[in-house]
Amino acid sequence: MVIAQLGLFMHVAWVATWLTPIMWTGYILFVDGLVYQRSGASWLTTRKLEFPLLVILSIGIWLLFEAYNFHLQNWLYRGVPDSAWMRNLAYAWSFATIIPGVFLSSELIMSFLPPSRFDPQKSSRGRLPDWSWFLAGATLVLIPLALPIPIARYLFGAIWLGFILLLDPINAKLGTASLKQRWLQGDLRCTLGLLLGGLLCGFLWEGWNYQAFRLAGGHWIYTVPEPLRILGLHYGQMPILGMLGFPPFALELYVMYHFLRSSLQIGRFLGPLTW
Repeated sequence: MVIAQLGLFMHVAWVATWLTPIMWTGYILFVDGLVYQRSGASWLTTRKLEFPLLVILSIGIWLLFEAYNFHLQNWLYRGVPDSAWMRNLAYAWSFATIIPGVFLSSELIMSFLPPSRFDPQKSSRGRLPDWSWFLAGATLVLIPLALPIPIARYLFGAIWLGFILLLDPINAKLGTASLKQRWLQGDLRCTLGLLLGGLLCGFLWEGWNYQAFRLAGGHWIYTVPEPLRILGLHYGQMPILGMLGFPPFALELYVMYHFLRSSLQIGRFLGPLTW
């Protein structure tokens, strides 16, 4: 990470082009070490056999959001390599760091959080049944695709929330990690860690992306409708309102990863995943 920042300071063109995957790879290695030091477990030490799955599913899950973006048209990429195979390598490397970065950030934050002191009995009163979560989630992820592009472009927030509601009840039925089940057990620590980890990653993504943009390197820009750009305020390239999407995005990655891990029956080969 330090070498990449020095390269930017010296205006090294290839560093600007590859800044996102370089910085996130360094960040993952650095934070994994911190997580292991604090908790005695991490993806690259005690879960190293599962780390390749984490990387592969990170690419696959983000490609799902890229498919949504074909219709919603909320972002596009600039300054990427001209060569097709180099460009695809840059995309794959960058996408591969998304879930590891979010999960490690969240685990590091959780290592500083105190144990939950939430009374699960109070939460059970008037709670919505699982089928209502599933129905609301299905509605949120499908409606943007059914609407014309000028309207759908306003609805990417529905995608960031929809898969949480859609898949978390399924995870509970499958017997794998479920945010709702954690809440009912009085555990808010995981959810809070994910929310804060997602927000931290949002600031890092947009900060490093802006650095690359300043040197015409590989970066992305947002094409969200003008009414969503409140007073023209931005953090880097991101309209300030969009920063609110990073915390639920972390929850979404959590439920999607555990859904795919359970559906693929990875636990039969790698054992249970306690986080």
